[in-house]
Amino acid sequence: MKRTLCILSLACLATVSHAQEWKQGASDWANLPTVKQSRQGLYLTPQQAYEMVQKEGKNTLFLDIRTRAEAMYVGMPSAVDALVPYVEHQEIMGEWDDKRNIYVLEPNVDFPKEVERRLTDKGLNKQSRIILICRSGDRSAKASDLLAMSGFSSVYSIAEGFEGDMGKEGPSANRRTVNGWKNTNLPWSYKLDKTKMYFPK
Repeated sequence: MKRTLCILSLACLATVSHAQEWKQGASDWANLPTVKQSRQGLYLTPQQAYEMVQKEGKNTLFLDIRTRAEAMYVGMPSAVDALVPYVEHQEIMGEWDDKRNIYVLEPNVDFPKEVERRLTDKGLNKQSRIILICRSGDRSAKASDLLAMSGFSSVYSIAEGFEGDMGKEGPSANRRTVNGWKNTNLPWSYKLDKTKMYFPK
């Protein structure tokens, strides 16, 4: 338990870096920004992930790993099997992360166990394909590394994430309009399905 918490804490800190702009639909994975890279090196564009889930959904677990607040206020991809947060905000958001300019995020120590439960519910196992999506591809890469260390062998990260990267200049500066699931116009909704939601045990 302590080892998992330590690994999650280090992985959470690793998400502080910001990725350089990644072109929508790009798949030149050798040039993927470092912050979006995982040890397994398995990546998908949003379109590739959507097509894979459409064709091979029974053999694939597709997880949104953002916080519950992100799913509730920003929406979720319609094709995901479940929301399993990799990190979460404190119950009472009273502490501030000065480096990231957000409320403090804490590791979700249930993350690997909850992923395994969702796999089992779908009749799959640790060798089955898992696709992860976060906001912009940073957290999903770190979550992929954690799952790999926990014995999951085929974990893909959607490099653009759900909202995508922020623009650098002009009207798109500091807005997530560069790439991502939403900006690719793939199916998503604000309407949430309770059976897909994460409830801490």
